[in-house]
Amino acid sequence: MAGSIVVVSMRERGHLNRMLPLVEGFVARGRVVHVLTDSLFRAEVEGCGAQFVDLFAGRPPESVDATSFPVVSRYMAFSVAFLDDIAREVEALEPELIVYDTFAIVAPLVGRRLGVPYVNVCAGHAMPPARADAAWRAGPVIRTSAACWSAVATLREEHGVPTASRFAYGELSPYLNVCCEPPEYLHPADRAALEPLVFFGSVAPGQSGGGGETRPPIFGDGVRRAYVSFGTIIWRYFAAEALAALDVLSEVFSAEGVETVISLGGHAVDPEVRRRLIRPGIRVEHYVDQWAVLGEADLFVTHHGLNSTHEAAFLEVPMVSYPFFHDQPVLARRCQELGLAVPLADTLGAPVEAARITEALAVLERDREPIAARLAVASSWERGVIASRGDVVEQMLALAPSREPLQARLPA
Repeated sequence: MAGSIVVVSMRERGHLNRMLPLVEGFVARGRVVHVLTDSLFRAEVEGCGAQFVDLFAGRPPESVDATSFPVVSRYMAFSVAFLDDIAREVEALEPELIVYDTFAIVAPLVGRRLGVPYVNVCAGHAMPPARADAAWRAGPVIRTSAACWSAVATLREEHGVPTASRFAYGELSPYLNVCCEPPEYLHPADRAALEPLVFFGSVAPGQSGGGGETRPPIFGDGVRRAYVSFGTIIWRYFAAEALAALDVLSEVFSAEGVETVISLGGHAVDPEVRRRLIRPGIRVEHYVDQWAVLGEADLFVTHHGLNSTHEAAFLEVPMVSYPFFHDQPVLARRCQELGLAVPLADTLGAPVEAARITEALAVLERDREPIAARLAVASSWERGVIASRGDVVEQMLALAPSREPLQARLPA
């Protein structure tokens, strides 16, 4: 009888969401799937037909590192401190394949210890470890605990992970890496850095049947509808900058008669600050059903998180780029190269200016036909990568049911 598929995801909801279609694919093929993640996500895991395992029960990352910043740095000490415990728990699940979010540094360590192949699901756009490390260095304020530094040294010196970084990027998989985008988004050099590589997309389960085909033309009915969201993670690190940008966007969109929904991504904003964002024609929501709101939007002001970008591309919504850090600037540039987005600023971190918002609106109106044509092509890329998901799942499963020595299963 076949063993189980073990999926490991840390506390990042967006990362888990990208892995759920894989989980559904394994379950649909009759495989037992155990998902090790945070208890916050239990309902989503069980809704896919998988068995939930609390990765952090009795071992919260804060118990070994409560001070490192960005928060993902705390996964370094967690992975080293609890490797033995997690390896024992995973071994009891009789795994034949381990699938992990790149931030789950502990997963490939467990795979090697147990002699089980492991597949990495890439975190972000075109982020081999060296680029990811540099991107974090240019991002939010950094605080690195002694426990984190010690864990990095242990991973490099004792566990053979030369790419270990205090920014929670452990290693790619020598067996297979899964890109959560269509292949057209990766430049050849980025693709080569991530090989062996397959493409799976990131549009969430159950969403591939709606929107896109019957959208009205951009601004076609004379009523401009905007959706503005900087996601959820931005608020950990750039809350002041995000609020400043939202204030200018709210003011200009209201003056221009653009009906706008602003999502705060679940972030708790001071009531007085929130009230200042509400102007004629401007709604401010704590959290929204992004898929539904995007389906009615003529434009999307976005930080270019991976999930948000590809949902907009699938639904053929023009994007206005305002990235903050990590993979977002690179993905924003790629969307601009592909004709799917226009920028709000020329340099990363530059404040939003009213004139640039007005300029972006003018470009979207002037070039609406070519932009719509490019978005239609991009939507077809999303649909194509979704259609190929079954092949990707089979390719992953082909690594598992083998009696060959583990090294024999590595690609040539």
